[in-house]
Amino acid sequence: MAPYMISLAGPSCSGKSSLAHHLAGMLPGPTTILPLDAYYQDLARLPANARHNFNFDHPEALDYDLLLNNLEGLSRGQMVEKPVYLFPAHVRAPQGEQVHPCAYLIIEGLFALYWEEIRALLNAPIYVEAADSLCLQRRLQRDTRERGRTPESVLAQYEKTVRPMCAEYIMPTRKFAALVVNGEAPLAQTTATIFRHIELSRE
Repeated sequence: MAPYMISLAGPSCSGKSSLAHHLAGMLPGPTTILPLDAYYQDLARLPANARHNFNFDHPEALDYDLLLNNLEGLSRGQMVEKPVYLFPAHVRAPQGEQVHPCAYLIIEGLFALYWEEIRALLNAPIYVEAADSLCLQRRLQRDTRERGRTPESVLAQYEKTVRPMCAEYIMPTRKFAALVVNGEAPLAQTTATIFRHIELSRE
């Protein structure tokens, strides 16, 4: 069975992950969330200092070939193996995770609307937007709490790559969305808007 594919694209920390998990609990069928963060390039080949200076906010930071292969497999109803990314070391875990096809697939990440080949697979292309100041605040909290970063390194990275790469590569993908939602609005409200959009698209 081919899954109904939903994308949640948008700036870093605009609210994509929270929306994905909330939406997954509302959809009327088994749902898998596929985070694009799992597909970052394995930087084991680089010394530790070079890994921290890597531009993770450029499309080429992702293993696009593997991502597309996995999505095409799922679209054909096949099981795939999703990589597991270890953020503190910027390397890929030796063992991936099996992802089985199901009724709904939510693809969430910065570049979920960036590539034409992936957009062609989508049933509900959605873009999540939020103010830059809020995204930065959320990113500081997330990266220091979950990814072993210091506040100084988070701020430096945001200024050097996150903000400019967002303007160059992510914000322009807004035009490909069938629905744009506000990542600053109450979660239940925004999720309900997405749910209604999906219901209408399936009629």
